[in-house]
Amino acid sequence: MSIQWFPGHMVAAQKKAAETMEFTDVVIEVLDARAPAASQNPMIKELGAARQRAHLKILNKSDLADPKVTDQWIHYFNNLPKTKAIAISCKKTNEPKKILTLCMALASHRGTPLKPLRMMIMGVPNVGKSTLMNALLNKRIAKVGDEPAITKQQQRHQINECMILIDTPGMMWPKIEHSHDGYLLAANNNIGKNAYEDEDVAIELGKILLKQYPALLKDRFSTDNIIVDSIKLLEFIASKKKFPLRNHGLDLEKAAIVLLNDYRQGKIGQISLEEPKTRFELKHT
Repeated sequence: MSIQWFPGHMVAAQKKAAETMEFTDVVIEVLDARAPAASQNPMIKELGAARQRAHLKILNKSDLADPKVTDQWIHYFNNLPKTKAIAISCKKTNEPKKILTLCMALASHRGTPLKPLRMMIMGVPNVGKSTLMNALLNKRIAKVGDEPAITKQQQRHQINECMILIDTPGMMWPKIEHSHDGYLLAANNNIGKNAYEDEDVAIELGKILLKQYPALLKDRFSTDNIIVDSIKLLEFIASKKKFPLRNHGLDLEKAAIVLLNDYRQGKIGQISLEEPKTRFELKHT
């Protein structure tokens, strides 16, 4: 099954972003540290490249990601031209404050009252853009919630006389090229729930966890037996949580929701769903 999600309001958001890019010095792209490549919007890359804008990649929610893999991604992105990458967690008050200094370094010709530094925050839905913007402004100005596509319109904010910050709605792109990316985005709650089935996403997530983090799964769900199949994993969770159906079967849908929620909330542990190496392999399949 291929997961696709491109609500109508994002067409207008894309057009407006292209217009604003002309008057932007630094693009701040917020990514999910657990799946940095899958959460990159190729349209953002194209818009920035067309205007030759400096790019700051924020790997947010780094507290939920595998720190060793996050280090690999930071190294990977920092080797790209006109690009700087940093891993943060917006839950930690001091971490977002580093961002303004990095933006100044990327566009050192700006940042005065006559030529204020113009920054635009972009990214797919529900990666923490609004939380980040609130932290940068040091006040609650943007609505925050654990669901995709809360922000619908651009918002312009004057940080000080030398800095301007533009917040943009979360934007997807018309067609997700690799079906694997759709599952990673859904697992990280970057896509509207109407676009996928929880059980399908949990099965794909289970495959990754069983391969890369079996010890964390064993600790979280107290599995005594070795489970090598993601459907068997859901059956085990359903049995352990006592999720039976009326026909004496097991409610795998409820088990899927448990697995997804535990992963999203970091209850299983610090997990990364992709590495630069596996990403390179995906691009050549």
